[in-house]
Amino acid sequence: MGRSRGGLTTKIHALVDAEGRPIRIALTPGQAHDGTAAEELLTNLKPGATLLADKAYDSNAIRQQAQEQDVWANIPPKSNRRASFVFSAFVYRYRNLVERFFNKLKRFRAIATRYDKNPENFLAAIRLISARIWIRSYESTT
Repeated sequence: MGRSRGGLTTKIHALVDAEGRPIRIALTPGQAHDGTAAEELLTNLKPGATLLADKAYDSNAIRQQAQEQDVWANIPPKSNRRASFVFSAFVYRYRNLVERFFNKLKRFRAIATRYDKNPENFLAAIRLISARIWIRSYESTT
């Protein structure tokens, strides 16, 4: 994907549900801004949903897309943002579900060390692990 002095770098972007299960996954080069994957991930969200994202996703375009889809964007404002937005620190605590998903991904050595040099193969491995996460979530509820 992306090149740096450290070698190949890739960012994994994920949209997860209220149970921490992945809905959509996208890859971008490591040097690309986080907001570049947001448009793809946020398509077809259910009206009335809540979008929890970190400061990297604080942009007018993302907030506008969420508003058009009738989704509440609970994103902390960047320190240089002039306009103020409604932000709930209490609701933002549930963003840890995304972080837990990434921790589950990192348990797999091939993902943590990025063995695959081909981005399609790397994304396929992530999707296979995501399917396993979904299956395990159903096993734990039964």
